[in-house]
Amino acid sequence: MFWLPIVLAAAAVTSGPAAEAAPPAMPVLVPDAGWLKLPADMMLGDVSAVAVDAHDNLWVLHRPRSLPETDRAKAAPPVVMFDGNGHYLRGFGGPGAGYDWPTTEHSIAVDREGRVWIGGNSRGTPADDMILVFTTDGRFLRQIGKPGASQGDADTANLHAPADIFVDDHAHETYVADGYGNRRIIVFDADTGAFKRMWSAFGAPPPADPAPNPRAVGAPFVPETGDGPQGFNGVHAVELSRDGLVYVADRNDQRIQVFTRAGRYLRQTFVDRNQPSPQTASSIAFSPDVGQRIMYVSDWGNSRLLAFDRKKLALLGTIGGKGSEPGQFSGPHLIATDSRGVLYVAEVAGRRVQRLVPRR
Repeated sequence: MFWLPIVLAAAAVTSGPAAEAAPPAMPVLVPDAGWLKLPADMMLGDVSAVAVDAHDNLWVLHRPRSLPETDRAKAAPPVVMFDGNGHYLRGFGGPGAGYDWPTTEHSIAVDREGRVWIGGNSRGTPADDMILVFTTDGRFLRQIGKPGASQGDADTANLHAPADIFVDDHAHETYVADGYGNRRIIVFDADTGAFKRMWSAFGAPPPADPAPNPRAVGAPFVPETGDGPQGFNGVHAVELSRDGLVYVADRNDQRIQVFTRAGRYLRQTFVDRNQPSPQTASSIAFSPDVGQRIMYVSDWGNSRLLAFDRKKLALLGTIGGKGSEPGQFSGPHLIATDSRGVLYVAEVAGRRVQRLVPRR
């Protein structure tokens, strides 16, 4: 079996003032099959999230309970750590004393201090209305919120099935895309867990009314135009750039919105708007260059990745398509990049982590 490198639209490399105006040059991304070296007696369930730490180690969050009963004894711990070459280092997680482990593992982040942040997205009884913080060896540190305790978008003590987590190491703040049960970005003090601020689409307070259900895949519809709804609907990811901008993936509204740290709205771009699946912008990751010129976005419902000029929010090209081969995707969920520009993709339906390596 062989496959072709994934080639994105590329701009000519220039220097001087023209280089700043030109779109960023796009890498050729090559799928690296067989790179993940999980022990033979371990298996991964649905893979929901990936994160890269300050040492380029890869952290994977998966759902052991999604494995068939016959395979449960081989399930890897929910949190699994690998080095940059895919070698298994250690794992931890699951129910324990002193904290409430989520029913459905969903998101993971690792900050510069080595703290591992975990969130779940179950809206069952009780719902995953909390996030947890551990050391890298699995020692419990803190819990923000309690299961089944959410009082809605005005509640500053609890989440409601949060979708994604980003830690601002410089400001010691944690941003949470609180988007399965609520319609907001909420910010906490990363060291104490104290509430700091929150907002919804266009920087407004979260709407009082519940979010509408997205249209069914392939159902007839009137193509959407204009700026889109005034409230988030399925806010699924949050990422902070080095120049202090907050990027939010509003999945069911097919868009990325950009804010200041304080929540002031700046601009937006749409992601595969009016495509067969209405659930598109699922995750965000930036290229590792100083200016973070490329923004990668995963399109959950249409099973592909997109690359944008981050500052101009201009689409540069697309990556992959639906399928199970290397470089194809089945439900690309949360994504991450390392310092070398390697792009990691967590696939829930595909039950795998893909690694796309830039060709130098």
